Amino acid sequence: MDFGRFPIISILEDMLEVPEEHNEKSRNTPSRAYMRDAKAMAVTPADVIEHPNAYAFVVDMPGIKGDEIKVQVENENVLVVSGERQRENKDDEGVKYVRMERRMGKFMRKFQLPENADLDKISAVCNDGVLKVTVQKLPPPEPKKPKTIQVQVA
Repeated sequence: MDFGRFPIISILEDMLEVPEEHNEKSRNTPSRAYMRDAKAMAVTPADVIEHPNAYAFVVDMPGIKGDEIKVQVENENVLVVSGERQRENKDDEGVKYVRMERRMGKFMRKFQLPENADLDKISAVCNDGVLKVTVQKLPPPEPKKPKTIQVQVA
């Protein structure tokens, strides 16, 4: 019997952190790493704001310290914001969760940067669990001036 077809098995494997090589060949599904990234992107809210001279990406990163957040530019035009929140008190003796509603694990968002984004002028500031990444715009190209040709009189 192929247990890989049952979604509950995949969920249990994720919870138990079973290595991906285990039974991955028998399933015709996306990898767990891909699914974790997709879930992380789906539950990380963000606002994208265009200002006259910059783009602002405002991302909620609750419970993650500023030095634990990673801001990168991949493939020359993809802004990637990521972080991970760990469960507190997981090793304390006698402690058990009665209810767990806050999301733990990986937070991530990817944004396609426009062509006029200045990749050399990117700044990131985290304040009260809200990350603001500012990407300056490149100045617009100067319009080409018409070329005047001097007419020779023969």
